Amino acid sequence: MAFGKVPEGIITKDEYDTSIGKLKFHDGLPDEETIQKVYDNLDRSRAMHAFLDMIPMASLEAMRASLVEAGCDACHKAILFESLMDGKSLFLTGNTDTVYVCSILNLERDGPTVIEVPAGAGPGTVNDAYFRFVADMGRPGPDKGAGGKYLIVPPGYDGTVPEGHYVFHSPTYTNFNIIRGFLKDGRPDHAAALWKGGLKIYPLSLVGNQPKMEFFNVSGKVMNTIHSNDFNFFKEINECIQREPIEFLDPELRGNLAAIGIKKGQPFSPDERMTRLLTEGVALGNATARAVSFAPRSAASRLYGEDSEWQTLFEVSDHRWLDDGARTLDARTRFFYIATLNTPAIVLKMVGVGSQYALVFRDEKHQAFDGGKCYSLTLPPNVPAKDFWSVVIYDAQHRSMLQTQQLSPARNSVRHPDIKSNPDGSITLWFSPSAPEGKEANWIQTIPEKTWFAVLRLYGPGEAWFARTWRPGEVREEPEMSRKRKGAPQ
Repeated sequence: MAFGKVPEGIITKDEYDTSIGKLKFHDGLPDEETIQKVYDNLDRSRAMHAFLDMIPMASLEAMRASLVEAGCDACHKAILFESLMDGKSLFLTGNTDTVYVCSILNLERDGPTVIEVPAGAGPGTVNDAYFRFVADMGRPGPDKGAGGKYLIVPPGYDGTVPEGHYVFHSPTYTNFNIIRGFLKDGRPDHAAALWKGGLKIYPLSLVGNQPKMEFFNVSGKVMNTIHSNDFNFFKEINECIQREPIEFLDPELRGNLAAIGIKKGQPFSPDERMTRLLTEGVALGNATARAVSFAPRSAASRLYGEDSEWQTLFEVSDHRWLDDGARTLDARTRFFYIATLNTPAIVLKMVGVGSQYALVFRDEKHQAFDGGKCYSLTLPPNVPAKDFWSVVIYDAQHRSMLQTQQLSPARNSVRHPDIKSNPDGSITLWFSPSAPEGKEANWIQTIPEKTWFAVLRLYGPGEAWFARTWRPGEVREEPEMSRKRKGAPQ
């Protein structure tokens, strides 16, 4: 290369027109206006990526705060949906099909903590403060539904571990524990009694003197477990960063948070400029999360190809969202923006055990659902669900159950035995603001001017589900029914 000659490809031009405006340079040096623009863009971008990266953490923190507010300020205190969850409770895609019992573990305060799971428990999971998998219990766990003692050990613990326990190490102090009980004869009584009579949670240090379990019945209560989608999101994140050990996040993720002012041991007090940019970053992050959640561009999200609107939240067969060693970031964002709980059981093929899910956001003509219209969904005969199936609809705003006069916007094959079948054994469900005449038993209520989406759940999924030899029909708009539905103007 001749002296004084610089390859064209490494030269910075004097001006660039970009999405953040015109950027100007003098012999490679940015002018003052350009410097300000790019730093604003850098901080805004870091805020947006912090939102996308930290949705799991913020979601778990919102869950923790809600349970503590409900009275769960010790590990032996748990909330119980004694008569099931309904639309009054804001839980990301919670359902009306199982009897939830939930608790929060504080391993920094309590040290190693025991969870005694009774025989007959449905799927149970422990997740850490970043909603990462720690342990399964119940049917998908090592006790296989026979019951057993689980010991959740805090980070850095090097003490003795007693025999007779399934031992799991958590990288965080805060852990969320949820176990589901199945309905019996369409009723929740059996499962609620199972938790009250058999579930025990206590610090290992109190063996032989453990406190009696306390259950707070929250069925029908107003609860909000959804993370913020505004500037308060960063306050939720800061709460967690201050509480948890520094090693629980890798340096890259922690570094991005530190760059926007969230650092362990230091106050989070952004100035006016940074507050503005963080607020813009949340707006961009929230918009991005909604795009990847409700209109994913990955073909792997489609259960039956481009012609079908049925989708999965599990685009890779790894609960860590790893694909050939690379994390599928949009898929992780999508999952935790719509749902909760991280367990390998969700992505494993376990015929007759656990549950499988399918989501639908649009009708067969690829149009978003309109709460003022009438739609139908036909499930072919022999739904492959050993235990039961259900369809629940959700509000796209808060991703929790749609709040309607029905309270439980769902139909369930054991809870609603009056569901009518078609002559061929298939079942058609109806979605509209008021019931189409004669379809009341198969009707789920919607709300005019509100969007919604549906989740099909199969409990004890059969081989036909995994082989894709059985598939739900597409959701169809029924314009004639919209005009003729019960109570609608003629």
